[in-house]
Amino acid sequence: MISLVVILVVSVQLWPARGSHDVADHDAFGTDVRSLEVDLSVDLSRMVREVDERFLSVAIDASLVAEEKFMYMLGSPKLRTLAKALSPSYLRFGGTRQDFMVFNPEKYLMRSHGYDQQKPGLSAGPEDSCKKMELPTLLEARLRKQWIQQQALLRKEDLQMKYRRRVMFTEYSVDLLTSFANCTDMDLIFGLNALLRTSGNIWNSSNARSLIKYCESQQYRISWELGNEPNSYEKKAGVRVSGSQLGEDFVNLREILQDSELYHNTGLYGPDISQPRDHRRDLLQGFLTTGSQAINACTWHHYYVNGREATLADFISPQVLDSLGLKISEVLESVHLVSPGMRSWLGESSSAYGGGAEGLSDAFAAGFMWLDKLGLAAKMGLDVVIRQVLIGSGTYHLVDDNLDPLPDYWLSLLYKRLVGPEVLMVERLLLAGLQNPRRKVRVYLHCANRNRGYSKGAVTLMAMNLAARPSRLTLPALLSPSTVEAFVLQSDQPNEAGLYSRSVMLNEKLLQMLDDQTLPELKGNILPPADHLSLPGFSLAFFVFTEAAAAACQ
Repeated sequence: MISLVVILVVSVQLWPARGSHDVADHDAFGTDVRSLEVDLSVDLSRMVREVDERFLSVAIDASLVAEEKFMYMLGSPKLRTLAKALSPSYLRFGGTRQDFMVFNPEKYLMRSHGYDQQKPGLSAGPEDSCKKMELPTLLEARLRKQWIQQQALLRKEDLQMKYRRRVMFTEYSVDLLTSFANCTDMDLIFGLNALLRTSGNIWNSSNARSLIKYCESQQYRISWELGNEPNSYEKKAGVRVSGSQLGEDFVNLREILQDSELYHNTGLYGPDISQPRDHRRDLLQGFLTTGSQAINACTWHHYYVNGREATLADFISPQVLDSLGLKISEVLESVHLVSPGMRSWLGESSSAYGGGAEGLSDAFAAGFMWLDKLGLAAKMGLDVVIRQVLIGSGTYHLVDDNLDPLPDYWLSLLYKRLVGPEVLMVERLLLAGLQNPRRKVRVYLHCANRNRGYSKGAVTLMAMNLAARPSRLTLPALLSPSTVEAFVLQSDQPNEAGLYSRSVMLNEKLLQMLDDQTLPELKGNILPPADHLSLPGFSLAFFVFTEAAAAACQ
């Protein structure tokens, strides 16, 4: 048994060995090193539910098109490598600025900015098309440098809530976006502008028709959205749109799509409302009353905290993480009341709204919110969670300004490789009380991802420890006979200071790309069967029980 602990926690020098009673209660930094004991209960006989295989999906923020030349960053081989590793996935293109975007073909050519690359051409094969759209290294470096300055301008607009009324984009942006989706095996969802309205406050569809006609001429496979956070239109554009009118606008869009030979059965998602409360909930119900038959899934947005006020304590608070469960329950209740059986998605989601919490949303600390959101959303019945953002303005992206992966990228990559869509039951056996320290240990259970070579019956336990103290998970008899592959993520720096780090270690090895087009091998530590697992303080982990023989995963 002792060998199991040694393998898992070699990075914790003062970890008390199993059965040891003469180890100090605190380490040299004053951290309590006594393990939190947490007993687990599981049911491997039945599947609680099954989510979409693209459950973890990502977004590209529409801010990228605010100055169209930055869309050429989607030709970066490095960014494409990182994105493709997260497939299968939806790729949402949307956000605040989608409601100011106007399609204006050939308004100005990209070559006027010095980026004169050939369009891929329908006759070219997929590999040829992807190669043609790659961005040369020197141009990529120049754009990345300019993007840093552009983000500062976009941030100022967001803070002041003053946006340009027209953000023009040409077919070049559409070509680059669809090329990126095709070359990374992602399914594109394009967000249309819902603030183009007639004098009678009805959606003016003429610009969307022009865009759809162009996309159809190019045979681009796309799903669609209409509008972003319509509950905020009055604040950001001085326009008020009722839920029932928005639903009628979606019916109009669905009719346009049905007239298209290519898009008559394509996906349409909405209304992408902020997390419903008060009048937002009324807007959602009004929308569903008139528009539910037009959509394939109901989308809403969720952020835990205000990015301008958030603290580190918020990111590791069980109470803050639990708040998502209440919101999911409210939304599902509203949706099923009006549209029984309608699927629900988190169409945009991250840690903190307002562009993220600086120094936290892109740091190791953000991983606790992200992994818990994935676990809880799947458990409670959401089919898809779209992460804001792969690339775009803000501080909650998955890659940094050099397009290097941030901690939440590595966490997402492990999730994709290890976690299957089938959700299983796992519970912590806790005493009552919100202050119970064991609530800082959170767990979720799925079948393992068989597409990555795991055998039928294998299961993946996701676990996180929000406390500085290590924890010890006592396994039920159903799991203890199995060999385990352990993937433990920790900051590259010790103790609480490590939560601010933008680097992460997997089983004590620093994660970083080998080169711009090569990801490292993500290997787990093989652990022999045992009746418990050890989880270091401030850590996130995936434990794959390769011989669990779960009936629900056969």
